Amino acid sequence: MSLQLFWFLPTHGDSRYLGSTEGARRVDLAYLQQIAGAADSLGYEGVLIPTGRSCEDPWVVASSLIGATRRLKFLVAVRPGLHQPSLAARMAATFDRLSGGRLLINLVTGGDRAELEADGVFLDHAERYGQSAEFIRVWREIVARSHGGEAFDFDGRYVQVKGARLVFPPVQRPHPPVWFGGSSEAAHELAAEQVERYLSWGEPPAEVARKLADVRARAERHGRQVEFGIRLHVIVRETEDEAWQAADALISRVDDATIAKAQEALGRMDSEGQRRMAALHGRGANRSREALEISPNLWAGVGLVRSGAGTALVGNPQQVAARIREYADLGIDAFIFSGYPHLEEAYRFAELVFPLLPRDVQARVGEGARAGGPLGEVVANVDAPSRLRAQG
Repeated sequence: MSLQLFWFLPTHGDSRYLGSTEGARRVDLAYLQQIAGAADSLGYEGVLIPTGRSCEDPWVVASSLIGATRRLKFLVAVRPGLHQPSLAARMAATFDRLSGGRLLINLVTGGDRAELEADGVFLDHAERYGQSAEFIRVWREIVARSHGGEAFDFDGRYVQVKGARLVFPPVQRPHPPVWFGGSSEAAHELAAEQVERYLSWGEPPAEVARKLADVRARAERHGRQVEFGIRLHVIVRETEDEAWQAADALISRVDDATIAKAQEALGRMDSEGQRRMAALHGRGANRSREALEISPNLWAGVGLVRSGAGTALVGNPQQVAARIREYADLGIDAFIFSGYPHLEEAYRFAELVFPLLPRDVQARVGEGARAGGPLGEVVANVDAPSRLRAQG
């Protein structure tokens, strides 16, 4: 079993409590550098940078962090309708070269009609997927052909280019890998036909298994194979009771009016994935643990007020590691996690759960430790911590 573990950069804000300014912290370059630096040194594979009008621009943020990190990969969004494929290709190639091949592409179609219209995109759900399919096809061809200095022509319904080419190709061949998530039939078909990795939000394993099986079967019909990833929050503590107390505390400042307002806004989206997220918590009618624990150690409380990924793995390290292995058994090998606040939780998750995961994860952590200073605190100004105890 080979797993890639990613963390999340909260460019839309960070806090100890959802739905409240209490315990909130300012997200500026220094704070993002702290989180990215922690993820890099702890052994995370990379970071997801969110996109949308509630977030700082992901390309500017990612670019600002290249020099603050050494190995960390950046999963950065391209947005059909907002970006043109030729411009997005140049941005990607430049970033990939400057970062030494550390770029991953997140194809985002978008599901918030009001936000899309504010950005000048007036297509319905089906048309947006048609546009996205043409966009990523043209993007892939432009970048792939750049290694041979070739140009590309395309005359589609949504995208037209003539003689499109890159003068400077990226490091990665044929192009930086494309990741993509969506729960509709159109999304599954797009993933099967054109992307390298399909992402699911954190639904119960049986539901995720059905989605993956559908994408896998569609990909086979195209003569392709697709890899899989999942996006989850995580609340891990040394004991199960402490973890559930932390989950309760995270939503302890959220009141009914805040939930109702959030769910009204989320209900206007035409995203199938968002609809599925909302169905998991019943629009917040019952905030008890019993109602929000929708599968063993899978908690839907985050989705009461947050768009997008709305579920968290909650439990002690052994329980969280077991749930990760359960998803991995379905064929998922990339996990994008987050926790509140993101700096502290990046450390907590790595320290408590990484040692329980496959050897390749532990090896990556070990590389980071060897590159740094002492591992643990020196005992009585004389001895390093026991090697035997450190190994476990």
